[in-house]
Amino acid sequence: MVKKINAHGHLLPNPEQIPKFMKERKIFWVDDDRSFMRQGDWARPISHPSFFLEEKLQWMEKNKIEHEVVLTLSQLYCNGYDEKTAMDAIRFQNDFNAQLQADHPQKFTSGFVVQAAYMDSALKEIERCVKDMKMHLLCLPSHFLDQNKEWCSIADERLDPLFKLADTYKLAIEIHPYDGSKMIGLEDRLWRYNLVWMCAQTADTYHMYTSLAFPDKYPRIRTCFAHGNQFGQMNVGRRLQGFKGRPDLFEGAVSPDTYIGHPKIYFDSLLHDQLSFEMLIRRQGVSQIVAGLDDPYPLGEMETVEGCYPGILLDEALKSGLVKQNEYDAIWNKNPLKWLTENS
Repeated sequence: MVKKINAHGHLLPNPEQIPKFMKERKIFWVDDDRSFMRQGDWARPISHPSFFLEEKLQWMEKNKIEHEVVLTLSQLYCNGYDEKTAMDAIRFQNDFNAQLQADHPQKFTSGFVVQAAYMDSALKEIERCVKDMKMHLLCLPSHFLDQNKEWCSIADERLDPLFKLADTYKLAIEIHPYDGSKMIGLEDRLWRYNLVWMCAQTADTYHMYTSLAFPDKYPRIRTCFAHGNQFGQMNVGRRLQGFKGRPDLFEGAVSPDTYIGHPKIYFDSLLHDQLSFEMLIRRQGVSQIVAGLDDPYPLGEMETVEGCYPGILLDEALKSGLVKQNEYDAIWNKNPLKWLTENS
């Protein structure tokens, strides 16, 4: 049986592991009874015990997951924070993830995060995480709030120093959306920011990343887009039509189909339905897909959701013949390893 690698997971610190300043400044904290995670006036229920380490290890064993990629917490992207507050929170997050990886190297690969609005600090933090803590997965938000208080895609030419350094160190990169409620002026109803706008944010940054030729500018990084870049897969035809119909708006850009199936661009499998997964396969190829569960959130493949369990989409794809056994195995093992460790 193939050793399963989950390329998209999350983990919370225990309440006592979170420094006092995080709660005092209302940056982020967890209730002592582990019932809610909180930030400012925002609160989210902790819906499964595997948000925490010991229970996570038990959950992984139960579901035969050999290794998990732990992404940074979206709540700690620190968009809009002053530089000191952002760096204090980011260092805590990165130190926590680094210790997790150091203590359990066989079980976890941990990501680290930087705040692109403060370039000098971001570059120093990359150096610290890579050199001192042996971390090789850089987690970036799909968008960040610059010092002019304007929202920008992370795939922005102004971030050339950041991507150049990532390229020098041959880092894996994860691009994950968040903060849609701060970007879009709509009432927060029916979970619209998680169900619709997070997908749109990812598609937007994929549009910029590929149109601005990032894969050629930074050929040694391997970038994975969260949640399968679901909207971005459907959107290729519209982007191509726009590129052909209004070339005056695309000065210096490349055609939207230039990097389809590119060997350094990956997508996780968290699409929730077979039609979307089939499009991802036909558009990008099985070789560019990594298994991703987004556990332990209820929008991940969790057994707490009716009719769901970890790995359900890939199991159904295998049963239906959408993927063959060797392709199923590659999505669970070979492809995540290529994204995380390839040095070509």
